[in-house]
Amino acid sequence: MASSSSTLSRLFRCSRARHANRSVAAVGSRKPRPVPSPNPMRRPDQGVEEVVGDLFNERDLHRLVSRFKEASACRRFRSKHRVYEVAVQRLAAAGRHDGVEEILEDQKRYGEDIAREGFAARVIGLYGKAGMAAAAEETFRQLPSLGCCRTALSFNALLSACSAAADPERIDELFRSIPAECPGIAPDKVSYNILIKSMCRRSDLDGAMCLLEMMEERGAEPNLITFNTLLDGFYSHGRFSDAEKIWELMAQKKSEGLVLGSRTTEAAEIVERLPGMGLRPDTFTFNSLIKGHCEAGNLDDARKVFENLTKNGCRPNRETFETMVPRLCQAGELDLALSMCKESISRKCCVTAEILQEVADSLSACSRADDAEKLVKLSWLKNYDEMSVRMPSPSAAAAVATPESA
Repeated sequence: MASSSSTLSRLFRCSRARHANRSVAAVGSRKPRPVPSPNPMRRPDQGVEEVVGDLFNERDLHRLVSRFKEASACRRFRSKHRVYEVAVQRLAAAGRHDGVEEILEDQKRYGEDIAREGFAARVIGLYGKAGMAAAAEETFRQLPSLGCCRTALSFNALLSACSAAADPERIDELFRSIPAECPGIAPDKVSYNILIKSMCRRSDLDGAMCLLEMMEERGAEPNLITFNTLLDGFYSHGRFSDAEKIWELMAQKKSEGLVLGSRTTEAAEIVERLPGMGLRPDTFTFNSLIKGHCEAGNLDDARKVFENLTKNGCRPNRETFETMVPRLCQAGELDLALSMCKESISRKCCVTAEILQEVADSLSACSRADDAEKLVKLSWLKNYDEMSVRMPSPSAAAAVATPESA
């Protein structure tokens, strides 16, 4: 555990010089952003759904930015989370980070909203999804001047944004520095889980275990996410004895969870024993089994696990469907693939547009154009971008490799 103590000491030791150098560099590289006016013009909140639909279909990114800012004047529009996510993702994918910044900075004009920490946390998180960790941090530090009180909610949004932007060094520094700068902010279990996941991603498993110990010492009780993250890390790196220690700790705390390495059969046996241990499998547990069976090519077993998931009172989530549907398409089981797509949409845990397109193309290739058209139109009704999910063309359908044509 020598490396872990070294990691933690680096993480929590005083590093004022580094922080100061960073601040000086940031100041020298650009001027601080002014706090926008809190009195924007407002427009009637009629036809919001039509406005959202138009934005989903807007192809010109310059117009997307200008129309998005115009639509933001409507309070109802500002409550539409998905249109924000889609706009930011499209702009970021096109390298238009200036457009992302223009849209998100414009949200700070709306004083009543930006003063609510939940709304502010959304803005911070969107910067993270665009890979703009520095802008996320700047927004967090600007919140007091915008009339927004900062708690663990916005702090965790900042950590998550840095994680989404793949900036682990910034996560480490902020985890240490923000609570020291802001006495009202104390890391909670969510904060620790984000940092533990970050450490597991960079293979610092000893550091992650030290954080687990620190978490308990400071009164933040670990939960399923904590244990599942650690199990995933240990199994992925072949450290099975350490994974067993996590299982023992989970049994002591009456918790449960499961992450597979390549040990699907053993994991399935463990799941069957959980009720006898006074534990109840959760959706994450079943998803892990489904993923393991799919990767091993055991689609029938994966389908049985999916059935058991619902029988055990669990609800499938986006990960469940995104694991199953592509495999079902590849196996030519289009009825179940189509059914799962519809179920994912009805449960509002929608799969990616790419997966829907794959199902639509596969249906069309199997002379089921009507089913393909209905699926595409359903996706449009549920605010998928018409440029992302399209009616299958004859050439696209012909290119889909199905078991019948293989």
